[in-house]
Amino acid sequence: MRRLAVLSLHTSPLAQPGTGDGGGMNVYVRELSSALARAGVECDVFTRAWSDDLPGTMSIEPGFRVHHVSAGPPAPIAKESLPEVVDEFADGVLKRMSGSGAFGTAEDLPFDAVHANYWLSGVAGHLIKHQLNLPLVSTFHTLDRVKAEASPEEVEADSSHRRAEAEAAVIRCSDMVLASCSVEATQITDLYHADPSRIRIVAPGVEHAFFGPGDRKQARRALDLPSRAPLLLFVGRIQPLKGLAVAVRTLAALIEDHPDAHLVVVGGPSGPQGDAEVARVHSLVDSLGLGEHVFFVPPRLHELLSTYYRAADVCLVPSRSESFGLVALEAAACGTPVVASDVGGLRSLIDHGRTGYLVEDPSPEAFAGRVRQILAEPLLAERLSTGSVLRARRYTWARAAHLLREIYDELTVGRLVECS
Repeated sequence: MRRLAVLSLHTSPLAQPGTGDGGGMNVYVRELSSALARAGVECDVFTRAWSDDLPGTMSIEPGFRVHHVSAGPPAPIAKESLPEVVDEFADGVLKRMSGSGAFGTAEDLPFDAVHANYWLSGVAGHLIKHQLNLPLVSTFHTLDRVKAEASPEEVEADSSHRRAEAEAAVIRCSDMVLASCSVEATQITDLYHADPSRIRIVAPGVEHAFFGPGDRKQARRALDLPSRAPLLLFVGRIQPLKGLAVAVRTLAALIEDHPDAHLVVVGGPSGPQGDAEVARVHSLVDSLGLGEHVFFVPPRLHELLSTYYRAADVCLVPSRSESFGLVALEAAACGTPVVASDVGGLRSLIDHGRTGYLVEDPSPEAFAGRVRQILAEPLLAERLSTGSVLRARRYTWARAAHLLREIYDELTVGRLVECS
């Protein structure tokens, strides 16, 4: 494997996580491409040009470039409208991949494979695979049939069926489908009748140079947060699926025993229900009398989140579904105990009772009970913190890149899967 085309149609790896559609997938594409480039694989990431001001090609670091492809108007487009520009995006990528002189020092290297991220990129990758006779690797990040069960209001009524069918078609055509954990691998097999032999588990990583333990008091001082009060943290896009309302109600339940407790929310609205969810959460905060106890913080640069993790006593991840749960991993790497929903990839990240707690009953009272336990027992909190850091060290982007390179090499010597 010498050169890889990475498709990330609907969101750029350069976009700010926590805003719009930017989230864990942005981090995944950026960090994994960087790790692969350091491992000797040239990575060309193709994303949609959402502005006329964007350069055609940006060199991020040696071996890692981002290409802005014209598809639709040069302006932000709602994700539910993006299927209309998939064909145009695929055509633009094909022209870039087939042309010469557009990629600087790597222009003479042929592409060895295509790696599509999310179902929209998968549809484009499906077309590109057959045009260029290249193996297709797909990572979905979220699955429509899982999301529909966990949060039906997040699924657009006019497109959910189309998305599920598209995901199934991409899975059938992919030479390899990547899952972040065994839970996601099982979901892909059971819900989409995928061939288990073409599914590989490659867990995302965490950049330990940024995300590591630190002094809690100093972190709070740096962020101008209360120095001694119990502090809960929620990080992520604000949409019903992420369960911010549960975090707010958890704080309300905790106030009974800890009247000085606070919740810090880092993130912005996302998805078709994002703005409505922000309004709903603010209304909930006001109705519960928590206006002075909840701090809303706009999305922050990814590497700066570590200070927020270090400042918190507990990180709450009350998501209704998570294919992996990067926030939980980053918090663990910083030594912050996590209390999370017992769903999806969070089950593989959190060792219940040793590095944090998984809550089967996703009620605020259940979350608050675990938080109380951590706050009441300093030795327990310290043990969870130590266990979290040790477990998080297993997850590195370099390890993910090593596994992926082996998968890519395996595919380049085999016969391509034909659509069934």
